[in-house]
Amino acid sequence: MSDQWLFMTASDLGRGIEAGEVDPVALTETYLEAARTHEFSDRIYARLTEGRAMAEATEAKRRADMGQRRGLLDGVPISWKDLFDTAGVVTEAGSALLKDRTPDTDAEVLVNATQAGTVCLGKTHMSELAFSGLGLNPVTATPPCINDVGAVAGGSSSGAATSVAFGLAAAGIGSDTGGSVRIPAAWNDLVGLKTTINRISVKGAVPLCPRFDTVGPLCRSVEDAAQLLAALEGGRLADLHGVSLDGARLMILDTIAFDDIRGEPLAGFNSAVERLKAAGAIVERKEVPEIADALALSGTLFAPEAYGVWKDVIEANPSVMFPEILERFRSGAGISGPDYVAGWRRLEAIISIWNERISAFDAVVLPTSPILPPNAERLLTDSDYYVTENLLALRNTRVGNLMGSAGVTLPTGLASTGIMFLGAPYAEERLLRLCAAAEDALS
Repeated sequence: MSDQWLFMTASDLGRGIEAGEVDPVALTETYLEAARTHEFSDRIYARLTEGRAMAEATEAKRRADMGQRRGLLDGVPISWKDLFDTAGVVTEAGSALLKDRTPDTDAEVLVNATQAGTVCLGKTHMSELAFSGLGLNPVTATPPCINDVGAVAGGSSSGAATSVAFGLAAAGIGSDTGGSVRIPAAWNDLVGLKTTINRISVKGAVPLCPRFDTVGPLCRSVEDAAQLLAALEGGRLADLHGVSLDGARLMILDTIAFDDIRGEPLAGFNSAVERLKAAGAIVERKEVPEIADALALSGTLFAPEAYGVWKDVIEANPSVMFPEILERFRSGAGISGPDYVAGWRRLEAIISIWNERISAFDAVVLPTSPILPPNAERLLTDSDYYVTENLLALRNTRVGNLMGSAGVTLPTGLASTGIMFLGAPYAEERLLRLCAAAEDALS
């Protein structure tokens, strides 16, 4: 039975613990053994936290035996992207700039999740300082895609996704600044939740762009995403009972989202939309021309903030960085203060237009990524290919970050393709209900 545990949803494992059919200690030992012995373990986990995991699992077993479980995920082992601080454990955010950095306290989200009873298995590899959607990291490690081990897994939460996809964690916790939860989730056939900015604490998380940084889970089901959302913020659980797509209004965003899209992502999206319509959803295609303006502002807003956060650390030791990431950070130096301020003022005006245009719909839908996972070796040897694929990878997901939306990606059923649902800010519960119904239709 233990091998089957590795590919069950986190929620089903929790129900197994509740029923006395799954021992949290044996479950954690099973995941740790899998993580130690898997052929790609060193490319997925930056480090395991075995002592902590076993101690937490032992306490979860004690609570289960006494009928004092803290919730459905009490005793369920999950992984953490290596930008979330772990007390006494190295946290390097995928960069030699932070080599051997060891925090004294846990990140606030880890504190909350631990209080909910989850078991911390270890820290997963990621794009350097979270500044790439590809998941390519020659400085530390590049996790492989579940569907093509010669391809990248998507970033920046690459190890978070692959820890789940390869059966080395029941769920992974990542961050999303421009698509870093949703891209690796989509490319590895998982569910990924991008939360609204400031909904979940980023205290104790290594920053990239604080005005865009968000925290979210990568997992096997919408139910898992809802459970993890509650655990991460120490809040109430979304009610997913009685969900239906009947009469749900979905808007396909036609602006930009389908430009240069490759055949497989388009086929996966179109197939998913047909199944949503068959389940009762009302689907309309709409243009929002201002989105093109918003995406054009990306370089004005993301890079200057990222470089402003990291400039002193980077310039003290730039030679240890992956050159493509270094160049991307340094591009922020060329943006003037007035242009940055003007860019934010324009973006805020576009957000108002966006919210008005989408107000009649339950969600906006678009392909999560217009491309499939690129080849890792070619990314290392062909700079033009790297730049093109990196920008395309994050283009569609970045819409959600720029507009301040909550977002969920679901697998379409075609390998490494996803359909993304964008909803109103701070309306994750409503979006998760919609996506639970969509998940049923797509399965």
